Amino acid sequence: MRVLRRPRGARKRRSPRIPGGPGTPGLPRAAAAPLGCLPGLAAAVALVLCAHGVEHAAESGAAGSARNTPAHQAPRPDVVPRSAWLGDAVRDQPPPRYDDRVVAVFIHHTDSPNDYECAESPGIIRGLYEGQTLGRDWDDLGYNFVVDRCGTIYEGRAGGTDRAVTGAHTQGFNHRTTGIAALGTFTAGTYVPPEMLRSIAALAAWKLGTSGTDPRARVRLVSSNGGSRYAAGTTATLPALAGHSDGYMTDCPGAALEARLPDVRNLAARLQGRDTGDTRTGTRKDTGNLTENAARSPVRHSDTPNEEQNR
Repeated sequence: MRVLRRPRGARKRRSPRIPGGPGTPGLPRAAAAPLGCLPGLAAAVALVLCAHGVEHAAESGAAGSARNTPAHQAPRPDVVPRSAWLGDAVRDQPPPRYDDRVVAVFIHHTDSPNDYECAESPGIIRGLYEGQTLGRDWDDLGYNFVVDRCGTIYEGRAGGTDRAVTGAHTQGFNHRTTGIAALGTFTAGTYVPPEMLRSIAALAAWKLGTSGTDPRARVRLVSSNGGSRYAAGTTATLPALAGHSDGYMTDCPGAALEARLPDVRNLAARLQGRDTGDTRTGTRKDTGNLTENAARSPVRHSDTPNEEQNR
């Protein structure tokens, strides 16, 4: 076989030595190719201009990212992980489901005794979990968070506290919402500990702040189930910080806690850095007044249908 050889004295063609030539890291190919054709001084000038353009583009991207960050956010409060109360009671369950964001929170009470010691909270939450997973055959605890009388916040449903986990707390309105349960029963005339109210406000401010939602606002949610107050597919306008009874026919979260929600909304708004024109700290005496929603044929919280199967 005849082999063709390069003529003697022929040199291999070398790539340009101009900085930023083709194949040089850090520059686009389209920008690098013309530089190889420019005289030395012009290439140097072009290189500086190109670098400035790349840096300016990076700064513009960072600025765009900052613009997409909600203006009113609140710090993440301390949250006790679910492992602290779950222990070895965990059951096999399907992977968590997620929404794209959280635009509302629903406040509940657990309809359990109020005279507990705060050290007993993990065991009480574990009992709630077993009642919902074993007694009702749900796949997990329905609430995303539980707050006890001392203001300790516990992670509830699995999936990550910083994510928009789809819960099973408010039939028809589990999407784009977070369920916060106050550990106890707060019917009319019941004392609601200020520590609990402050922690609920801090938690709501943080979760709503991730979407830039004002806790005092009203938001549009689409009902996914006709068992709620609204027919399936209906767009309802509800408080961003709502009571369970705003979305479902129930007396939850109890008249005493329901009466405190205006204070909780204002405190949450202040924690987001919003001007509320209100210097109170959410510790006003309970009024015990029934809300309009709670007066509409309420049912006991513990008697609600299986919300896990009726999302």
